[in-house]
Amino acid sequence: MIEEILELGFRHVELGYDTRLDLVPGVRRMAEQGAVIVDSVHNFCPVPMTAHRGHPEIFTFGHKDKRIRELAVSHTAETIRFAAEVGAKVVVTHCGNIDMPRFSEQLIALCEQGQQFTPIYEKLKLKLQMKRDKKARKQIPYWHECLSQLLPVLEQHKVKLGMENLPTWEAIPTETELEAVLQHYQSPWLKYWHDMGHGQIRENMGLINVERWLERLEGSLAGLHIHDVLPPGHDHVMPPRGKMDFSRYKRVANLNIIRVIEPTPRTPPEDIQEALAYLKDVWGSNDGEHRDGNHQRQEQV
Repeated sequence: MIEEILELGFRHVELGYDTRLDLVPGVRRMAEQGAVIVDSVHNFCPVPMTAHRGHPEIFTFGHKDKRIRELAVSHTAETIRFAAEVGAKVVVTHCGNIDMPRFSEQLIALCEQGQQFTPIYEKLKLKLQMKRDKKARKQIPYWHECLSQLLPVLEQHKVKLGMENLPTWEAIPTETELEAVLQHYQSPWLKYWHDMGHGQIRENMGLINVERWLERLEGSLAGLHIHDVLPPGHDHVMPPRGKMDFSRYKRVANLNIIRVIEPTPRTPPEDIQEALAYLKDVWGSNDGEHRDGNHQRQEQV
């Protein structure tokens, strides 16, 4: 797995949420030998022994079920410890979803039908926002409680928790909620992880302005997941094969942060190499500082 990534021209990797336990000894050995640098790990990693497959939302911090939240905390703590063992600086995590109908999927469908910002679209978007606001009052405190429990583990192992933005409005947290929790804790171990494709989809739905929020959260930014989007909601396309304007992100991309290219399992290697060359051209060449997210490529290994 690692050798395939190295052959594509990457020296740094993010270990993903479907890194199997049997792969860990080899990964750890290559990291110890300096053959590869692990900068980030995506929760949950390695795949918990009780899980049938890897997934970032097997357990979540905002879940209504207390037992699920407890498992989210305990398995995240295990991921943090593993991240420290392989030298990773950040654990990237999904935080959960509000328990409500998935209106975001309906909004995307309307966008695909050319009905974006029509009266029916705006009515559904308002319904989504109002219903989420009502439901979130109960679940957001659960997320806070889990973060409080994880802070001592993060501090002990000197690993940061990067909370990722997700493409749907039902996800936890919104940008406003994330900003509030970062200001509340004022902890160097709690950070924002910006997924560029997810942010673009949120903007395509008319829910946020990406540049505005990146500017506001820049001081807490730990890293980027990089992929392109075919509007309105088809992501994990390799740049420049989508429609995103990557020049908008040049300043942010050149901050002292982790940058991870996220292909799909079936992405041809040459498309990934093309994406790396394209990004170096648009953002400037910082050789060795782009990473490949291995959790998106294990099915090819």
